[in-house]
Amino acid sequence: MSSEIAKPEIKVTPPGPKAREIVGKSHSTLATTTQWLPLVVKRAKGVIVEDVDGNIYYDFAVGVSVLNLGHSHPAVVEAIKRQAELYTHFAGTDFYYEPMLKLGEKLREITPGDWGKKVYFGNSGAEAIEAAIKILRWSTGRRMFIGFIGAFHGRTMGALSLTASKIVHKDRFFPTMPGVVHIPYPDPYRNPWNIDGYEEPEELTKAVINYLEHYVLERFLPPSEVAGVFFEPIQGEGGYVVPPKNFFKELKKLCDEHGILLVDDEIQTGMGRTGKMWGIEHFGVEPDVIAVAKALGGGIPIGATIFRAELDFGVEGAHATTFGGNPVACAAALAVLEVIEREKLVENAARIGEYLGKRLEELREKHEVIGDARGIGLFRAIDIVKDRGTKEPHTELRNEIAMEAFKKGLILLPCGKSAIRVIPPLNVKTEEIDVAMEILEEAFRTLSV
Repeated sequence: MSSEIAKPEIKVTPPGPKAREIVGKSHSTLATTTQWLPLVVKRAKGVIVEDVDGNIYYDFAVGVSVLNLGHSHPAVVEAIKRQAELYTHFAGTDFYYEPMLKLGEKLREITPGDWGKKVYFGNSGAEAIEAAIKILRWSTGRRMFIGFIGAFHGRTMGALSLTASKIVHKDRFFPTMPGVVHIPYPDPYRNPWNIDGYEEPEELTKAVINYLEHYVLERFLPPSEVAGVFFEPIQGEGGYVVPPKNFFKELKKLCDEHGILLVDDEIQTGMGRTGKMWGIEHFGVEPDVIAVAKALGGGIPIGATIFRAELDFGVEGAHATTFGGNPVACAAALAVLEVIEREKLVENAARIGEYLGKRLEELREKHEVIGDARGIGLFRAIDIVKDRGTKEPHTELRNEIAMEAFKKGLILLPCGKSAIRVIPPLNVKTEEIDVAMEILEEAFRTLSV
């Protein structure tokens, strides 16, 4: 173990007194959101987070997969400062400036597909999805969409209509946008057909495609009414679910027969997280539209929708937003992309991700409550179950494990019904992986599971 790396250090059992005070005031002042951990950050650098009580943590949640370069990367901080000194805003919806153009050109260059592309900038992943909905309706004249059970595309009303991962997201918000039909995602671990998708990936792919073709498109949803299919190449909030390798090729084949477009949600899988720049690159398919946000801005809010040029509105005012393509956010994003290339972070995510995968599999072998260890690159998760045979989710234990790890200095996030995602920065070191795994192992031992 290298003695040079900084390590977590818990001085006061979290949440400490200062954290408890801020958490209490926040609950009475701020709208209720998710509020997963009572962590109140004071400063952060790289993989290290310090809270207001002086506790030091490893961050293996990175702002919900936003900080792929870690916290406050010097190149991103410098780009933000430099642009802020020039101008902080100039409404790219009505005017022109170079940072937005440069970022658009860069995104056209690095996204899959050698056809003409255009880029729309918003402020978040949900806005990128909303733009994709409007682009498809405008360009195809069709009004229906297909989504997947387990998907998470955002909480604004259009994106929410495509989201299908938790009841709480939709409870009391109906009616959502009409025109969305959901089908099962090809989850190798849990699916309606009880197919072991790890052992029989082709059978799982056939089951989903057959359901879409013969039960949906032939019985109640005319293909000529369907504008597009929205999907995550690897489901995120739904549980970090990796589909069979050939699934998207078969999906595209069916969609191409009916002129149905593919919308690839790379909001969590993009920017090198999976060991390739885009998650869909693992599956050999070129989507018609890509939505990206989260890690694009390195911590500054920005979202982008990259799409085939022939799908463009072509009419001024059909869609726009005041803050989309903010110059400071664009400068930050350009710095993020430059660092990813210069520091070879996509390659590092693939290499270190393989090591992390082995460590998580070793953990699974030791603990019966871990039913599955899955993922690609540094997009990983473990699934906590009551019984490996039934695969029944153990949500309560999952939460206890993550909370115990937090108390010992490791920040993690849940996903799905019973999974814990493990998503360090792309520049994480193997020594830091080892320290994090020791903490996670200690959490299991403390709980005697």
